[in-house]
Amino acid sequence: MGASSSPAEPDDTAAGLPGDSVVVDTNGISLHTRQAGPEDGPLVVLLHGFPEFWYGWHRHIKPLADAGYRVVVPDQRGYNRSDKPDGVDSYHIDTLTDDVIGLIDAADRESAAVVGHDWGAAVAWWLALSHPDRIDSLTAVNVPHPTVMEDTLRRSWSQRFRSWYMLAFQLPVLPEAISKANDCRVLQRGLEDSSRPGTFSAADLQRYREAWQQPDALTAMINWYRAMGRYRPRPPREQVSVPTLVMWGRQDEFLEPKMADESLGHCDDGQLVSYPSSTHWVLHEQPDETADELLAHLDATL
Repeated sequence: MGASSSPAEPDDTAAGLPGDSVVVDTNGISLHTRQAGPEDGPLVVLLHGFPEFWYGWHRHIKPLADAGYRVVVPDQRGYNRSDKPDGVDSYHIDTLTDDVIGLIDAADRESAAVVGHDWGAAVAWWLALSHPDRIDSLTAVNVPHPTVMEDTLRRSWSQRFRSWYMLAFQLPVLPEAISKANDCRVLQRGLEDSSRPGTFSAADLQRYREAWQQPDALTAMINWYRAMGRYRPRPPREQVSVPTLVMWGRQDEFLEPKMADESLGHCDDGQLVSYPSSTHWVLHEQPDETADELLAHLDATL
């Protein structure tokens, strides 16, 4: 596939945050990443979801790096400082997983532990199902196995109502216009209203607004949903063979919690850790606890 790395332009918004900015050329595009930890340490790739960017993992980078892991956290394609290719077909799930394979290649590794939240978890599940030889372990946070998601959407009106925004994002132009209005007020309110009070600080929200307002970012971010709706792919296999940790905030208003339990039925070696009082944004609400669970999983599987 071919992949290479080079230092990134200085990023004032990342001052004082863990890691160094590195640009990785992979799969025909350039991805901005934050990287930390010993270069010869076991590789861990952390994948963010919508509408975040690498910063969604900023509280987890240092604990992993201090434990000896080499941590790579990309802005996934379409987000923040990474490339934003045109067209819905640029955001097919197979293409998104190929980006991560390129990150592993650029680190000169055969495999990595892959960890994802939200859309990042969807990519991580798909990677484990399509390229199990490149994955040492899987951690998925608040997104279920793709077959569980598909089956639940088909049979559950409750989940369909929770997923209303996925249908709304299929419209052209309008989702971007609404998201951009009033300094991205709708996206900010979405984070605040679906999380525990005080989860996102004013500084956090300012960083997110800056990422959302990067040229063409909103269209690219929403194109992930459009690609999902247009192509509706099925995974190449149903069973995940690598050791799998599912972490789940049970107060998630977007996803039914029973899907976390059902996902374990598609894992040869699966473990579920639930956070009863946390929401979809459990990584921000319980960063220390989720970091500890992730470290225990990595230490046991790498």
